[in-house]
Amino acid sequence: MTSIETDRHAGGGVPAAGAAADTTAAAPARRPRRELAAATVGSVVEAYDWTIYGILAPYFAEALFPGTSPTAKLIAAYLGFALGFLVRPLGSVLIGRLTDTRGRRFGLTLTVGLIAAGSLFLAAVPGYASIGLAAPLLVVGARLVQGLSVGAENPSVAAYVTETAPAGRRYFYSAVSYGGVVLGSALSFIVMNVLLGVFGETGVEDGAWRFGFVFGGLLGLTALWIRRGAAESRVFTAAAGGAADPEPSTAAKAPGAKAPRTAAPSPWPVLRAHLGRLAVVFAITSGATTAFYFVTVDFPSYADSTGAATKEETSAALLLGMVALLLAMLGGGRAADRFGALPVLRLGFAGLALGSVPLLMAMSSGRVPVQLVTVVLLFLLGLPLAVSNVFAGQLFPPAVRAVAVGLPTAAAISLFGGTFPMLAELLRSAGHNDWLPWWPALTAAAALAASWGVREHPVSVTPHA
Repeated sequence: MTSIETDRHAGGGVPAAGAAADTTAAAPARRPRRELAAATVGSVVEAYDWTIYGILAPYFAEALFPGTSPTAKLIAAYLGFALGFLVRPLGSVLIGRLTDTRGRRFGLTLTVGLIAAGSLFLAAVPGYASIGLAAPLLVVGARLVQGLSVGAENPSVAAYVTETAPAGRRYFYSAVSYGGVVLGSALSFIVMNVLLGVFGETGVEDGAWRFGFVFGGLLGLTALWIRRGAAESRVFTAAAGGAADPEPSTAAKAPGAKAPRTAAPSPWPVLRAHLGRLAVVFAITSGATTAFYFVTVDFPSYADSTGAATKEETSAALLLGMVALLLAMLGGGRAADRFGALPVLRLGFAGLALGSVPLLMAMSSGRVPVQLVTVVLLFLLGLPLAVSNVFAGQLFPPAVRAVAVGLPTAAAISLFGGTFPMLAELLRSAGHNDWLPWWPALTAAAALAASWGVREHPVSVTPHA
């Protein structure tokens, strides 16, 4: 059993036995909100750009993909969605390695810059009628670039927040930074509703869907500007051989200061020594990812196919559910700072494992409204999402933190998130729509079981200059 030694009351943490000492400071940083904003804004862009593709796919599939069957075109568009996920592990290694050697700020600016470029490219790609097979190939190419960057975005944020958050509020900062994912997803539904309201369904299909990607690109450029002024993590600087922090009360270097480059040794020996922790991160991410993509991407189609609600009604319910998700994350982060991350994590996964199937069956039969089911499922999901980023970050030493968090996270999201819309569409077309609720329930149960492979107990955190 792996020990995660965390100070529940101070909110600080040191790696478990065998990990290098973490130099996270014990007192609040001078600019914690600035670092938090830099971390959060990229999460907004990542979630928006990734989600907007999924919800716009039924509208641009006809224009960009070949075939005579609308279903075949949509499945092809979702295949592009899945392929973007498949390269996430590669991005987590390539860009994550740069984050571990050239600095957290370097990684954060690189990821959001690539995401923004991919969105602007998707907004401008010509249709299949104009350039033939080049159209879907260009779409897939843009998604591959975005997949590489998104694969490193979350672990880069996890490393940055773990190292710059003030003591006593580390999990709350984790919740806020990951809350950017919620805001980005909600923003994608808001933009979708605006497009439908202004142009109508026919207008969106005829080309207005491009505005959804234009907005994502502009949002990404704004995030890039914010991150370029972010401070470097002093924990990274110290681990990379930089000068010791003259003020232990700070956890980040001045904005714009360059981090020292380091010729760090290969991360693979360290990763091999922590295979158990990698497996725990993989299982926890799998459980959260399956539930997230089921509710935020496929849920409107699922509810419509069961007759419980129309896609428009479910999309409106999702906005209310996103509020519940965000509140659960903020509350879960504060609770984790006081009582520890594992109780919060386990409570959420237990609720999803035991409640998903009964709730969705009751909704399908008309006994429970879609609004209530959406709120309950997203509230439960918010608890593990609140703590998972920093929880995973504290498992590994700074020299490999971005890669170690990113590799199992990206692999889990690729396997359980990227393929979910395509899997759901295939099951529906085969008449097995009633199988879908079991998938998030089973993966949540597996995540709950994996959480018992680690333990958490209070220790004192000794700051290192």
